Amino acid sequence: MSASNLGKVAVLMGGRSAEREVSLMSGQGVLNALQACGVDAHAFDPAERDVSELKRDGFDRCFIALHGRYGEDGTVQGALELLGIPYTGSGVMASSIAMDKTMTKRVWLAEGLPTPAYVLVHREHLAQVSVENLIKTLGLPMIVKPAREGSSIGVTKVVTAEELPAALAAAGVCDADILCEQCIVGDEVTCPVLGAGESSRALPVIRIVAPAGNYDYQNKYFTDDTQYLVPSGLPASEEAAIEALVVKAYQVLGCRGWGRIDVMIDAATRQPYLLEINTSPGMTGHSLVPMSARASGLSYEALCCQLLASATLDHAQEVLG
Repeated sequence: MSASNLGKVAVLMGGRSAEREVSLMSGQGVLNALQACGVDAHAFDPAERDVSELKRDGFDRCFIALHGRYGEDGTVQGALELLGIPYTGSGVMASSIAMDKTMTKRVWLAEGLPTPAYVLVHREHLAQVSVENLIKTLGLPMIVKPAREGSSIGVTKVVTAEELPAALAAAGVCDADILCEQCIVGDEVTCPVLGAGESSRALPVIRIVAPAGNYDYQNKYFTDDTQYLVPSGLPASEEAAIEALVVKAYQVLGCRGWGRIDVMIDAATRQPYLLEINTSPGMTGHSLVPMSARASGLSYEALCCQLLASATLDHAQEVLG
C-alpha cells in the first residue's frame, strides 16, 4: 500500500502510564520513520488531548506507540473501535488479556503451553501473606512483579527470604495484583511475531545478556552494557522450537499485527518457558522488535509502514491495507 493510501495518521504516544517516557521515545521514532516514507503522520498524546479529537480532526488510522495502561490494555483500542478508526496491533480482548500477566498465564496453561509456576497475591492481603509458604511453593530465587506493568517496572528478583516483603511492597505500589513467579535460571531470549491467525510468523530470536543477569528498566533503555545477540547463537533446533512456541502463544491469545514474547530457557533441561507478551512493543533505539526485523532484512521504516498498513478494527468486514 502506498503512503498516500494510508491517509492521515495519528501516532499515539506518551499517555498516562508508568511507561510514558519510553512511549514518547517509541512514538518519536515511529513518527520520523512514517514521515520519511511520505506518510501524512502526526503525533497525538492522549494524556494531553481527548481521543475524540481523532475523529474531529479527520484521522484515518492510528499507529499505537503507547505502552502499559491506557494504551496496551484494551482501553484505547476500545475507544478507537467506537470511533471507527483502524489501529495497529491487537484488538480489545487480546490486548486486555495480554496486559495482565496472570490472565495470560492462565490461557497459556489451559492450552498446554509452558510458563513458570506462579502465585497471585492481592495487595489488600499482603499482611496475611506467608513468606514461608510462598518460598515452599515457588522456591528461591523468585521473581516478584506487578501483574499489569511493563518495562520491568516494579520487578524484583528475590534471592533471600528477607528480601521478599520489600519486593511484594514494591510491586504493590504499582498494582493491586502481585505476581510471584518461579525463577527459571538460564538463557533469556525474546522473539517478535508479525501477522494474524494462520499467517502469523516469528522474526529471529534475540538472546539477551544483561550485566549480572539483571535486565531491568535501566539496562533495557538507558545503558549500552546489555548484549543483544541476533543470530542468537542457540542451536538451530532450539531456535526453531522457540519460534514455533511463541507463534502458538500469540495465536491462542488472539493477537494480531505484532507482538513480542519473552522466554526463559532452563539451563539444565533446555525447556523454554513463556514469561509474558508485549502487544505494543518498544520502538526506541534500544528496542528489540526493530533489531530482530533488521536481522531478517526488514528496515525500521519498512517495519513501521508494514504495521501501519495492517491497521484494522475488531469488527471490520475485512482487514484494511
